[in-house]
Parts: sequence; C-alpha cells; structure tokens
Amino acid sequence: MIKSLRVILVLVMLMMLASTMLASALAIQAPFPAIPHRLNVRDTTTTTQAGMASPIIIDHTCTDLSTIPDHWIEQAKDQLRLSYGHTSHGSQPVSGMSVLENEPSYGGLYDFNTNGAVVSDTLSLDDSTPSGDLGHDGDTSWADRTRAYLDGAGGDRNVVVWSWCGGVHDNSEAGINAYLAAMNQLEQDYPNVTFVYMTGHLEGTGEGGNLHQRNEQIRDYCIANNKVLFDFADIESYDPDGNYYLDQGADDYCNYDSGNWADEWCAAHSGDPLCESCSCAHSRSLNCNLKARAFWWMLARIAGWSGPDGPSEPAESYKIPSAQTPKYGETVTYTVVIQNLDAPLTATVYLTDVTPSGLLYVSDTLTATAGAVNAATPPTLTWSGELTPTPAVTITYAVTVSTHLTHVIVNTATIAAPGYQTITRTATVVANGYSVYLPLVLKAH
Repeated sequence: MIKSLRVILVLVMLMMLASTMLASALAIQAPFPAIPHRLNVRDTTTTTQAGMASPIIIDHTCTDLSTIPDHWIEQAKDQLRLSYGHTSHGSQPVSGMSVLENEPSYGGLYDFNTNGAVVSDTLSLDDSTPSGDLGHDGDTSWADRTRAYLDGAGGDRNVVVWSWCGGVHDNSEAGINAYLAAMNQLEQDYPNVTFVYMTGHLEGTGEGGNLHQRNEQIRDYCIANNKVLFDFADIESYDPDGNYYLDQGADDYCNYDSGNWADEWCAAHSGDPLCESCSCAHSRSLNCNLKARAFWWMLARIAGWSGPDGPSEPAESYKIPSAQTPKYGETVTYTVVIQNLDAPLTATVYLTDVTPSGLLYVSDTLTATAGAVNAATPPTLTWSGELTPTPAVTITYAVTVSTHLTHVIVNTATIAAPGYQTITRTATVVANGYSVYLPLVLKAH
C-alpha cells in the first residue's frame, strides 16, 4: 500500500512538473508571432478586406518581379504570417517559390519556410495547413478546419490562403455561392486576417465550359466586393508574352488544341529563368514559376504595395535588431533608418531611443551616417540632424543582454521634428528565447 502511494505521489509530481514546463514553453513561444520589427508608416500590418478600398486581383499580368520594389518583399516577409491549405494542384506556387529562394542572384530576398516558424528575413508559411483543399460542390468543411486552426495553433496567422484541386469544374452556381459565403463569414469573424480567394485550375473545357463560368462567378464577386483573388486559372491561360490559350482548350498541363504553350515558349527562350526546372505537380515548370512570382506580387500588395500603377512610395523609416532571440551576454546591434518624413529636408529631426531593462548599452557604439549622436546619459540615446544632402540617415548602436530570464523586450525609437507628427519605430526581441519539448516517459517496474 505504501509503495503504491509513493508511485502515485511520484506520478502526480511528474505531471505537475510537466505542466509547469509546458506552460513555460508556451509562454516562451507565444511572443514570436508578434515580432513585426519593421513597421510600415501606414501603421498597419496587413491590408484586411474590411479596410480595402479596391480589390486585389492577381492574374497573368502580375508575374514581373522586377516591378516590385525590394522594400515591399521585405515588408511582406516581416509582416505576414501565412497558412496555405491545399493539395497537389495548390502546391504549384510553392514549388516555384523554391526556385526563387534557391537562386543565388537574389541574395535571399525570396527566402521562405514551410513550417510556419517566425524568423528574421524569412516569409513564415505554414504550408498544407489546415489539411485538404476547398473540396467540391457546397463542401465547406475547410472553413471548419480554418476556424479550429485560427482558434488554436494558427492564432498567429494573419493571411489565410485556400486552393482548389479540381473542385470547380464540376461545381454549381449554388456550390460556388456557398464557398463565397463561407469565405466572407470568415472575414467577418476574423477581421485581422486577410483571406485569399482563388479560381480553379484549367481542365481543357475552354471559354464555354462550366469551369470558366464558375471561375467568372468567383472573379465577379471578388471585384464587386473588394476581395483578394489569386486567379490561378488566368495565370495558366497565358504564356509570358501574353498569348491567350483558354479559347484553344488550354488545360492545367499547359496543353492546348495544337500543342503545349509552356514547352513552346521555353524552346524559344532557352535559358530563361522562367523555365528553370522544378517539381511542378500536374504541369510544366514554367507554370509553377509564373505562379510563384504572382504569389510574391500578391504578398507585396497585401503588405501595402500600391502596385505598379499606384503612387510612388519610397522606403519608410524603420528599426531592426541583428538578432531576435539573443541569449544572456550576447550582443545585439540595432539599426534605425530615418527617411521619407513629412518634414522638409532642412528641418532638424530628433531621435530618442531609451534602452529598455534587460539590455545594456555598449559604450562608444552609437554612430550615425550624418548628424550628431549623444550617448552621455545611457540608457537614453539621442541623435539630431537634417536629412540633407542625403535624405536618409542610418543610426546604429549595440547592447548586451543583461537578463538571465526569458523576457520579451520591446525597444522603441521616437522620431520627431518640431511642428510635424511624431512617429515611433519599434523592434522586439525575446531574450533567452527557446522552445521546450518535454518527453515524459513512465515505466512500470
């Protein structure tokens, strides 16, 4: 009896220890999704449907990466945390994105992951999550999986994408209306999440087929209601030169009534990056590479880019840390870039940055490319100067982590010019941050 009580007591203590450590692990992990360390001057992190003044339609005209300022790709990586539910056809953009990521000439600009981890300079994409696709006629079980995900493990996501996989060509007007209504309801229930609509892949049925009619139904709704649409079908209806193939029976494999437009285009453009080989489900590599470029275009638009026809938007002021999860005793360098203020270039601009608790300023590390710095009274650091003749100033300084505890440290720089609106730029790090996984194995003897 005494032995049994001891066993029970040990089990209870182990369970309490496991619960405590698991709670600590969750508390440590929780801050990571909320690290938008570079803020857009619009003071928003995403463009949600509720606040959109016009639709974002991503089609075959949205595949030229050279049109997108690098700044907006960086903003997308910093701001957006995606989930993408799909099966085989829906993998096509991701396959093409891997080609871009592995191209050395881009220098990591198009880096992304597929496990949803939130790390610096990398797009967070929880791929194939939730499981499945948009189903068939009237099936909205994907919406239930979306809710369960956003209410649980996906609570940090701010962009949700769902793809079809053959579920449009045999759908009905009522079935598509059920899809649209379910998406719209998700938008109402999760106003801080951008939901991306999608058309279905081609089936060779041309302009007169049910597939095209149902895709048109989706397009019309998205345009009329200011939605974000990734027009999967439109992208595979055109070659990169703008030649149209839907009226010639084009299908998802890029076949049409007298050939294969992807094979023909790549034969005529040997060595073009668009023809770089990749594992492209149900299609040719060119199709995946086009969709990858359109996908990044879409992300840049969601992040705030106005598109090639919008007003010119120079890069904004920002603040970034050199590391997001530094350990005790490690050094972190903060970089603050001041530019594109409303004040005239001849106005004196003032920056104040107070090093928060848990970080210690490293003496003599405060520098600036112009103007005057002052670190005489740390933790308060200041800079002042004019944004002329160079309309951007870079300020850097180093700190060491002085806390042994796991601690979310928010560091804010205040930028002001007399008579003009004061702005702030914030960078967040998690000191001593790590994930804990506790395997608890109980053996009976």
